[in-house]
Amino acid sequence: MSSSKVVVGLCLVGLAALAVYAYQAQRTPAGTGPAAGEANPAVKAAPRPTAVEAADVRLVAMPDELSAVGTLASSQSVIVRPEIAGRIAAIGFADGARVARGAPMFRLDDATQKAELAQALAALALARSDAARTEDLFRRKFVSGSARDQANANLQVAGAAVELARARLARSRIDAPFTGIAGIRKVSVGDYVKEGADLVNLEDLSSLKVDFRVPESNLGQIRTGQSVAVSVDAWPSRSFEAVVEAIDPQIDAQGRAVLLRARIDNRENLLRPGLFARVRLLLEARPAVLSVPEEALIPTADGQFVFVVDGDSVRRVEVETGIRRDTRVEIRRGLEVGMTVVTAGQIKLRDGARVSIAESPAPRPTASR
Repeated sequence: MSSSKVVVGLCLVGLAALAVYAYQAQRTPAGTGPAAGEANPAVKAAPRPTAVEAADVRLVAMPDELSAVGTLASSQSVIVRPEIAGRIAAIGFADGARVARGAPMFRLDDATQKAELAQALAALALARSDAARTEDLFRRKFVSGSARDQANANLQVAGAAVELARARLARSRIDAPFTGIAGIRKVSVGDYVKEGADLVNLEDLSSLKVDFRVPESNLGQIRTGQSVAVSVDAWPSRSFEAVVEAIDPQIDAQGRAVLLRARIDNRENLLRPGLFARVRLLLEARPAVLSVPEEALIPTADGQFVFVVDGDSVRRVEVETGIRRDTRVEIRRGLEVGMTVVTAGQIKLRDGARVSIAESPAPRPTASR
């Protein structure tokens, strides 16, 4: 009898729970249940635009140039050497000083040359007197014509001996052949030097020459008078202007290159012979070239393309590129001035994708050296 009561009680409890559940279900508003959003799974939010960075297509100066290397050389350069052997008696300049053309640089001991000149002058005087007497005797028929001819020949020989002695004396003095800067001399007063010995170098630094080579394929683009920009490690932040003054008529058969010579005005006296030079030869100025930042290009197996911004979407455009200068690329075909191209964020894009242009980050300041 007790078990029957328990069963009846459990049934009553179940019925009460069902009644409470039904009552709550009736009070819940339609569409507020946990499954309300699942009633129409086809409704989805529209995709957000992709944030990208962009830049305008614009015209910039992009000169067509050739790069080469060369070495600076003096406009005129000579190593001063004596033509005769002798002992150095005087030096007429200071090391590294400017020397004017014709100024005495070295004088050798010339005692022997002066004595030879004096001897030759005495012999000349004697020959001149002898020739005069012979001429007088010839007119009075006391000597033959051959005697007169012999006297005149002796006079000419004596005159030539004087000129030879003067030339030897002149060789004992070494003058500057042109105006320039003297180097560091290798001898001192009292040194005995042989003929042809190196004494000092003399350099004309008013202008400098730079020789460089360009490929033979550019032969039709080079000419005298073209501008050349020269840079050297001694002045890393400065470019020196030069002008092509000569083109070698013969092409180097080994390197297949053409030798050019340009001249640099060095009146500021900043450059020195022997400096290694980097040369940029201007072939064509090209002041207005269509260009985009190089980061806008996307290379593929079939070529290169960019994403052009049209309103709030982009379209893929294939382009033909040219030379590159200072992080910009020449565009020969595919774009026009005023277009806007994507420069960052292209990896997320496809043709027709919606975009929003974000502000490009400011460039980082360059640390000063």
